Amino acid sequence: MPEKLLIIGGVAGGATAAARARRLSESAEIVVFERGPYISFANCGLPYHIGGVIKKRDDLLVTTAEMFHKRNGIDVRINTEVLAIDRQHQTVFARNRQTGEEYAETYDCLILSPGAAPIRPPCEGIDGENIFTLRNIPDMDRINTYVAGASPTAAVIAGGGFIGLEMAENLVFRGIHTTIVERLEQVMSPLDMDMAGFVHAHLKEKGVDVILGDGICAFEKKDGRMTVRTDGGKTIACDMAVLSVGIRPETGLAMDAGLEIGETGAIAVDATMRTSDPHIFAVGDAVEVRDYITGKKTLTPLAGPANKQGRIAADNAMKRTSVFCGTLGTAIVKVFDLTVAQTGLNEKTAIKWGVPYLVSHTHSGSHAGYYPGGETISIKMLFSPNNGRILGAQMVGKDGVDKRIDVIATALYGNMTVFDLQRLELAYAPPYGSAKDPVNIAGYVASNLLKKDLENIHAGELAALDPEAYVLLDVRSKIELKLTGRIEGALHINIDELRERMDTLDRDKIYVTYCAVGYRAYLAYRLLTQNGFTAKNLSGGYETYRMASGLMVSD
Repeated sequence: MPEKLLIIGGVAGGATAAARARRLSESAEIVVFERGPYISFANCGLPYHIGGVIKKRDDLLVTTAEMFHKRNGIDVRINTEVLAIDRQHQTVFARNRQTGEEYAETYDCLILSPGAAPIRPPCEGIDGENIFTLRNIPDMDRINTYVAGASPTAAVIAGGGFIGLEMAENLVFRGIHTTIVERLEQVMSPLDMDMAGFVHAHLKEKGVDVILGDGICAFEKKDGRMTVRTDGGKTIACDMAVLSVGIRPETGLAMDAGLEIGETGAIAVDATMRTSDPHIFAVGDAVEVRDYITGKKTLTPLAGPANKQGRIAADNAMKRTSVFCGTLGTAIVKVFDLTVAQTGLNEKTAIKWGVPYLVSHTHSGSHAGYYPGGETISIKMLFSPNNGRILGAQMVGKDGVDKRIDVIATALYGNMTVFDLQRLELAYAPPYGSAKDPVNIAGYVASNLLKKDLENIHAGELAALDPEAYVLLDVRSKIELKLTGRIEGALHINIDELRERMDTLDRDKIYVTYCAVGYRAYLAYRLLTQNGFTAKNLSGGYETYRMASGLMVSD
């Protein structure tokens, strides 16, 4: 067991590693270097303090250096930056950022947890005093101080990822009109476009302006305010901007020390979190890890994996074998009234790595329909066409999304299939769920596809259909068509009238059935195919089509 363990960086990975190492060895000398003033803080909570949801700033401090030292007997050196690593002599060189003192410290084992830095694109005027990033407590303090002092009325957020969406919500809570500018054609890149559409609609409903497929190229001061210019020629007047265009692994120390950098640009580690140097481990946002589904190298800048990796690195540094089995990238975010979550593969990733897949869309109630307050949970699931193994899921809804995404994440780690989802016995009482939980229903629909009891077509495929061969068949009620619209050119026959009106249909045509969310269209599909017609079902119904197409009810 090493006599001396140095850890560079605190927060999720480094602080966890330090505490774990102490539990394994009371005799080891453990030193943590943290270049900031806080050893461990809840960085996921930063936007919510800005919005006033989390009232007390100190509630974000998981622990202080003094508390951490007192409880764990660990030497914590905050405001101390490690300048270099001498691998040959197993020595690090550090500088106290307050006093300027520089010194050397030897080690038997070293754990790197340097994290990642916000990307600041090379835009004109990007260093303006009212242009912010949000990565730590000092960043949060700067934003709060500016908002309190300048009373801004309008803000622009560059980027529609997790932090960008959380900041949009919390700036709106502060009474600031907010515009999101996203270079991609959608917010939330881990989602596929048909699921991101739900988020776009909700942001619009909450008064957030969203500019997609366009990036920011310049920030200019004009008439006492700031003007943001985009590549597409748009100009947006505002008082402040928040950069949320992504993060870059902090690999400078590792590169200078000659450690191997992986194909993703992050520090290469094995399953024990060991780098190319047997005495050095690395964890958190700065490392590349194995994707649990594909086995490919990936980046997962999330607190959950960083915590696990910190514990695993400490185990192995202390000569206790432990391995990181890979990441699913399970993540969840609150966007005003919506909860948005994902785990495993999305379509973009499956296509990138050549993973065969099928897709199902379902829209189910968060709990029993007869109990007040139920909300719809929209689920998109990817699964193997060969054996039904679950590959990934995306969910959007106002209630109950969190527990359902965790069920699917658990199923993914267990290499379960969609047939297993049918059989899961999940907790049910009217306030919490249904006898057939949304997870069960997702399993039923996916299983029907595998058993050829259903053949789907997806919203993105409709435009390419030959109108001479295909007929869209809308089986909803007339009132639904009036309230929400319909797909242009669709034939309308209410599901309850279809059996009696089948003799009016052309048996040479292929009918694409759809309803609001899929169940009645499935009934129509079964009815038609068992009576000699050729049919397909529009996956997820009109609701998925509407969101995938960017259509609002008002349209």
